[in-house]
Amino acid sequence: MENGASAGIAVVGNDGLLGVALFMGGETMPNRAIVQSAGEAFRLSGEIVKDEFARGGAVQCLFLRYTQALITQMAQTAVCNRHHPISQQFCRWLLLSLDRLDSSDVRMTQERIANMPGVRRTGVTGTRRGNYRTKVLFAIRADSSKY
Repeated sequence: MENGASAGIAVVGNDGLLGVALFMGGETMPNRAIVQSAGEAFRLSGEIVKDEFARGGAVQCLFLRYTQALITQMAQTAVCNRHHPISQQFCRWLLLSLDRLDSSDVRMTQERIANMPGVRRTGVTGTRRGNYRTKVLFAIRADSSKY
């Protein structure tokens, strides 16, 4: 966005890949990816990805199935962001994140959490208080240098 604000449109983890636009015929990625949790990843050059996709076969089928799942996730995120309160948006994002992590320990700043649904940081504080009542426990540290 022009003012530098952002909103999360998808969660990618050990189940997926970045750069769908590249193998679908684009030359650049129209959005940016932010690493939210520690882990490992593989990096391939764009040429290798495009060449392997063009061969057809198993890699192409896998990439296309993943793309279908990603589009579905993005559509569900759009509906959730439009029709659900911030607390439900946060819970959805948290479940998506936990599904892709090796542990149940999610370490993130309030600012980063607020970027997921595209809300102000104060909206996260209110959500945190509400989730204590529903027994969803999480702690947010003010020191973002640890994340």
